[in-house]
Amino acid sequence: MILALLVLAAVALLIVCGLLGFGLRRRLIQRSGGTFDCSARFQPPQAGQSPGKGWLYGVARYNGDQVEWFRVFSFAPRPRRALQRDRIQVRERRRPVGDEELALLPGAVVLSCRHEGADVELAMSEDALTGFLAWLEAAPPGQRVNVA
Repeated sequence: MILALLVLAAVALLIVCGLLGFGLRRRLIQRSGGTFDCSARFQPPQAGQSPGKGWLYGVARYNGDQVEWFRVFSFAPRPRRALQRDRIQVRERRRPVGDEELALLPGAVVLSCRHEGADVELAMSEDALTGFLAWLEAAPPGQRVNVA
């Protein structure tokens, strides 16, 4: 009986430590400012797949001439992807369709982009989209920026 209580207490402690770790990591990411909630899909769905598949919930952070993207449910201190400003080509923006409405945050706008030859879709709020497009257009003189 005592062993079962000790195991249960250890499991509860691990869960609490894990939740605190997620919170601390999010605080560290947001510490420098310029963050926004941003779901991402780095591989568009294949023909016949549900359009809601493949979305990853994350947080994006502006860092100089790049946007760093972090998964929310991860302990990794480094960004999973970094998108260089001068290599992002915005193709279109659209509202989520079908199952995407369930996979994304309410009010999200999907931005279809190309980065270094690969398709990338980012989903963010209207306010975050305005800031993101302004950041893209505010590139230093001489940088090529392609914003649709």
